Amino acid sequence: MHTRGEAMSSDSAGFDAWSAMLQRIDEAAALIGLDPNVHKKLRVPRRILEVAVPVRMDDGRLEVFTGWRVHHDTSRGPAKGGIRFHPDLDLRELNALAAAMTFKTAVAGLPFGGGKGGVRCDPSMLSLSELERLTRRYAAEVAPLVGPERDVPAPDVNTNEQIMAWFADTLWMLSGEAGWASVTGKPVVMGGMTGHAGATSSGVVTCIRAAADKLGIDLVGARAVIQGFGNVGGPLAFLLSSAGMRVVAVSDVEGAVYNPSGLEVSELSDHVRLHKTVAGFAGAESISRDSIWDVPSEVMVPAALSGAITAEIAHKVQVSFIVEAANGPTTPEADEVFAERGIPVVPDILANTGGVTSSYFEWAQDKQGFAWDPEMTAARLRKFMEEGFEAVWAKADLLKVHMRLAAYAIGLERVAEAIVVRGVFP
Repeated sequence: MHTRGEAMSSDSAGFDAWSAMLQRIDEAAALIGLDPNVHKKLRVPRRILEVAVPVRMDDGRLEVFTGWRVHHDTSRGPAKGGIRFHPDLDLRELNALAAAMTFKTAVAGLPFGGGKGGVRCDPSMLSLSELERLTRRYAAEVAPLVGPERDVPAPDVNTNEQIMAWFADTLWMLSGEAGWASVTGKPVVMGGMTGHAGATSSGVVTCIRAAADKLGIDLVGARAVIQGFGNVGGPLAFLLSSAGMRVVAVSDVEGAVYNPSGLEVSELSDHVRLHKTVAGFAGAESISRDSIWDVPSEVMVPAALSGAITAEIAHKVQVSFIVEAANGPTTPEADEVFAERGIPVVPDILANTGGVTSSYFEWAQDKQGFAWDPEMTAARLRKFMEEGFEAVWAKADLLKVHMRLAAYAIGLERVAEAIVVRGVFP
C-alpha cells in the first residue's frame, strides 16, 4: 500500500479537482474548436455508481462505508482506472480522476476510456481480515460494471496487488469464470505482470530524459526534488539516482529532508521502512515539508498531492522544468504562472501514463493467455512513453501553448473522433 508519501487532494485546502478539470477541458475545447455537442458530453460523467459497503468488523460490529465507481467516457474502449481507499475520498475528486483517465489513455494511444473508484475509509485502522471483507464487498457491489470489455480496475492510493487479488477472486466466485483480464495490477500468479508496480516511475523517468534532452540539460549531476516518497516517489528516487542525478530533497506528509550533495536513497528507503516517514533521516538536514518548494533544482517531481502546487508556490520555485508523477498536482492558476515564467511542465496525463500503459499490456496478455517477455514489455513501455512525449511536445510547438494544454488538445481530439464516428444512441 501507499506510504505516508502520498495522500489525497483534501490536504490542499480549497482545491476542487473537478472544477479544475472542467476548466482544462473548456480551455482545450476552445483551442481546437471542439464541436459544442461533444464538449457538452465530456463535461458530464457517463455513469456514476454509489454503493453501500457493509463490513462485519472483527469485534462483531457492522460498519457501513460508502463506495463509488465512476465512468467518465468509454467511447474509445472499456473504462480504465484505479481503486483507492481513503478517508477523504469524495465524488468530485473521483469525477476529475475518471476524466483524467479518459484523456490520459487517449494521449497514450490506448483502447480505453476513463474510470475511477474506491471506498471512503481509513485502511490503516482496519485489520487485514477487515480489509479483505471490505474489498470483497465493494467488488461484489460494483461487479455489474466490471469486466474485460466494460471496466478494468487497477491499484491506486492505499491499494495494492493483494487488494486486486481479492477483487479479482470475488469476480471469479460471482461469475464462475476466471476473468483475469477484468483487473490489472494483480500478483503474477494470477495473471499479473512483472514490473507493473514500477511502471509509473519508469515512465516518469522517460519523460524526464526526453524533456532534459529538449532543453539541453545534462542529467548527470543534475539536481532533482521529489514531493512524495510512496509507490511512485520511492522507486523514482532510485531510478533518478541510478541515472546519475542528485536527489537533493524529498518530502512526505510528516516532513522533508535535504542534502545538497544528494541523498543516499537506499539508506533513506531503509529509514522509511522502519519509521514510515522520511522525517528524521540522519543522512540529511530536516526541513519543513513546505520548504521543499524553496530548494533549487533542475527538475521537480510532484508525486503526492493533487492541487499541491498553487500559484504562490509557482512564483517561488527555482527549477528548470517540472514532471508531474501525481494526478492533478498543479492548479490552473499555477499553470498560468509557469507559462509566464517559461518553466515547462510535463503534465500528468502524459508523464504518469506508464502505469496505465503497463496495465494495458497486462490486460492484453491476459486476453491472449500468453505472457510477454519482460524485456519486450519494458521496450514497448519506453516506446509508448517516448512517442507520447514527442506528440505532445510537437503539438505544443505547433499551437504555441504549454504542454498541458497541448496534451488535453490531443486527448480531446482523439476522444471526439471516437464520439463522432460512433454517434449517439439511440
